[in-house]
Amino acid sequence: MKVVIFAGGFGTRLSEETAIRPKPMVEVGGRPILWHIMKIYAHHGFNDFVVLGGYKVDYIRDYFLNYRGRQTDYTIDLKTGNIEWLQSVGEDWRVTVLDTGSDTMTGGRLKKAMPLLKNAPFCLTYGDGVSDVDITALVEVHRASNCWCTLTAVTQPGRYGALRLKEKSTHVAGFREKGVTDGGLINGGFFVCEPEVFELIDGSQTTWENEPMERMVELDKLGYFHHNGYWQSMDSLRDRMVLEAAWTEGAPWKLWKD
Repeated sequence: MKVVIFAGGFGTRLSEETAIRPKPMVEVGGRPILWHIMKIYAHHGFNDFVVLGGYKVDYIRDYFLNYRGRQTDYTIDLKTGNIEWLQSVGEDWRVTVLDTGSDTMTGGRLKKAMPLLKNAPFCLTYGDGVSDVDITALVEVHRASNCWCTLTAVTQPGRYGALRLKEKSTHVAGFREKGVTDGGLINGGFFVCEPEVFELIDGSQTTWENEPMERMVELDKLGYFHHNGYWQSMDSLRDRMVLEAAWTEGAPWKLWKD
């Protein structure tokens, strides 16, 4: 199952960093947060990635094109250009980087990946949040449902819109604005999707979180997986500082071994 990652937005709320690089390439613990997200999925055996770039996509392209050279020693013959790698890298990943356009909305970005997904289920997430979510269990819950999409529901105070959930079910009933003191569940990303979701994306200006998900609610095709553990997004400089502190203290999302 492929893993699709949104990585094309402007990241304006983190302009201190995103003036020079896309938000998924902002570093936590000396590595782009995109790398941390990919390590989470790879820990569960998902290592075929489709990165949906847009804003400053060349930064992401250059990172992966030069990934091995950054991680290992090598000998290069300057006359022939031949390279002898002295070590191997630990990541057994296949990475596709797509330029989906700087001004494309999230739904439009996703639809541009449709030819690569071969009419099969896929994982989907944002390129700016980490979690110790059990991806394996999430996929199992999705497969047992009749939903077109299963999102991960997490608890997070503050500025996010909350979910309304159906009683005695794992289906989503709707969305609402969230108050500061509201301890309800929110959409934490980490989706599993069926190819049918592409039928709900009208064009490049469709926002994944709006019309497609609202239509799935109406059709009773949007499910959720409740995650009680760690989850943190990186929307601001303060969030980045929170993540840096968490990394120093042991990084709850670090499920993999070095």
